[in-house]
Amino acid sequence: MSKTVDWEIPSEIQPKVADCSFDLDAALSSVLGLRATIPEDAFTAGTLGTERAGSGVLIRGDGLVVTIGYLVTEAETIWLTTAAGGAVPGHVLGYDQETGFGLVQALGRLNVPPIELGIGMRVGAGDRAIMAAEGGRRHAVAARVVARQEFAGYWEYVVDHAIFTAPAHPFWGGAALIGADGRLIGIGSLHVQNANGGRELRRDVNMVVPIELLPPILDDMLTFGRPNRPARPWLGLYATEVEDAIVIAGLAERGPASKAGLRPGDRVLAVRDDPVASLAGFWRRVWAGGPAGSEVVLQVARDNETLTVRVLSSDRARFLKAPKLH
Repeated sequence: MSKTVDWEIPSEIQPKVADCSFDLDAALSSVLGLRATIPEDAFTAGTLGTERAGSGVLIRGDGLVVTIGYLVTEAETIWLTTAAGGAVPGHVLGYDQETGFGLVQALGRLNVPPIELGIGMRVGAGDRAIMAAEGGRRHAVAARVVARQEFAGYWEYVVDHAIFTAPAHPFWGGAALIGADGRLIGIGSLHVQNANGGRELRRDVNMVVPIELLPPILDDMLTFGRPNRPARPWLGLYATEVEDAIVIAGLAERGPASKAGLRPGDRVLAVRDDPVASLAGFWRRVWAGGPAGSEVVLQVARDNETLTVRVLSSDRARFLKAPKLH
């Protein structure tokens, strides 16, 4: 499969062999290109598109690849490419909504070494790391960890101790975050702006999902395609923080929140009788009410009224196309 875009990280921020205590090129070779095609009638086609491209990381010699799940959700076809130009098809094994990890099985020989997981490795602000997409050193950034902190996403998602790195990698989705000892410490998820310092200075950073979240769910994902636990209640709404208020920015078509009569612009005041002041707090109160299928009672402000809205939550996976066997 040919590359459609020819790009390169500026040489001054590429990682240097002399700065590494491990085989840099071997570690970078485990990072693969990943392309996915999604049916036009898929639930996520409208928000994530039908052609998705990013990276995946080979973590076992049998062809097991970890990536960020939004790249492969509802994927009909997957292709994996190496920096040397080899290409093999892949099959989606699973996607965990809570962590955001996706697993892909390569259906052919990749002829690159897997990378070891950095389990038990302490990762903190100031640590050196490498953020790498497929393509070796010219597609890698010599970065530093700038923060370990909570991250809340508008799509009903929270990571307790996300890793934030800078400089930001421009091709972050599914990219490998490689620690100072050459092991994999995270998978790239987002490009965001973080405030830093008393003057609220902002800089571009990557949000990375820590790889330490994978081992507890790995066996279940390989067996069941998802962790073997009750699914969290899903509302099907997109929310954001606006001046210390939680505002509904959008609704998933045919989702529970839309069916319950919620509207964009509604301000969420409380879940049941518990006030909410942060996006993470909002999601956590929703999830504390029971598994998917539980009723979630929201107090919302609309215009000059305060309304009580009862939402019958669902399992988000029920709305998604299951992977096809190849």
